[in-house]
Amino acid sequence: MTSFGGPIAHLGYFRTEFVERRKWLDDQSYSDLVALCQFLPGPASSQVGMALGLGRSGWCGALAAWIGFTLPSAVALILFAIGLSHWAGIAQSGAIHGLKVVAVAVVAQAVWGMAKSLCPDRPRAGVAVVSALLVLAVPSAIGQIAAIIFGGMVGRWALAFNQLPVAQHREYGVSKKTGAVLLSLFAVLLALLPILAAAVHHPALTIFSDFYQAGALVFGGGHVVLPLLQTSVVPGSMSNETFLAGYGAAQAVPGPLFTFAAYLGAVMASPLGGWAGGLILLIAIFLPAFLLVMGALPYWEPLRQQAEVQKAMAGVNAAVVGMLGAALYDPVWTSSIHSKADFGLALAAFGLLVYARLPPALVVLLAALAGWLFAL
Repeated sequence: MTSFGGPIAHLGYFRTEFVERRKWLDDQSYSDLVALCQFLPGPASSQVGMALGLGRSGWCGALAAWIGFTLPSAVALILFAIGLSHWAGIAQSGAIHGLKVVAVAVVAQAVWGMAKSLCPDRPRAGVAVVSALLVLAVPSAIGQIAAIIFGGMVGRWALAFNQLPVAQHREYGVSKKTGAVLLSLFAVLLALLPILAAAVHHPALTIFSDFYQAGALVFGGGHVVLPLLQTSVVPGSMSNETFLAGYGAAQAVPGPLFTFAAYLGAVMASPLGGWAGGLILLIAIFLPAFLLVMGALPYWEPLRQQAEVQKAMAGVNAAVVGMLGAALYDPVWTSSIHSKADFGLALAAFGLLVYARLPPALVVLLAALAGWLFAL
């Protein structure tokens, strides 16, 4: 209910609550867990939360941790989607346009921050630029996956930096056999869901498959899922305006940005829609994250000590910055900025986020108010 500010802020909240205050684990074990979840695709803060629940109270603890961290924002976004469905005029209101404009500032802030930390040298900056050009030239999931593969290959063969120090790994009660089963299930679903969807030709199964793939292939946090989800639902299931209105609203709620999937499932007129659609797509996008982190825990320590893996992941992270930069232009900028007033509002929101360091929820509310006033 209180974890505003994105995945880095979430990890800070977790450390304060579970390392410092409750002392469920020590700092070294927590840092090791964060390293694993940043290495894996999917929502890193949610995966850390699942693992904390697993370490505290087994499989039921992992499920309870996911529900507790995810439910507040998912419920809020489903209610917002239902409001849009019942009052169609809301989608064209000035306040909703303000939400679309503030999405530009939020994504720009993410690009700015990630570029500074993930592209600190010329090779990685070059990977980001090439990845952005690749995604713009091939505006589909194929272009995005190609950018990730390109980044990993360049990182593996062209980057050089200090290897991580050897550290003791904390046990979480997951055997290597169980881990292998979970990782196999993850891979089987990733391979078979698209084939099954193509064979059955049912729209709901196709969308479930798309959202599972998005959760399985996204590196770098919630903002990076934006282009994958946009490709899946626009224009087939909703307009780009409705998509971006929900993305703006997602900035005003606590918890992981992946709960944006709940909004998309709820706002669809068909084949999903309402509470059932929201919950189905919420499960679809988080399921690969759950399978990956639980399956990888018993294997993580030997893997993360390998220099080749670390270099490949550094290249992938740089490619992610380029993908997000491309998404900042299309669809975010092209669908939101139509006038000097829009650009001024986006610039002001960016300044409030980056330099004034106001809470994102407050900036979103101010942008919605400004959009409403502009409409008047």
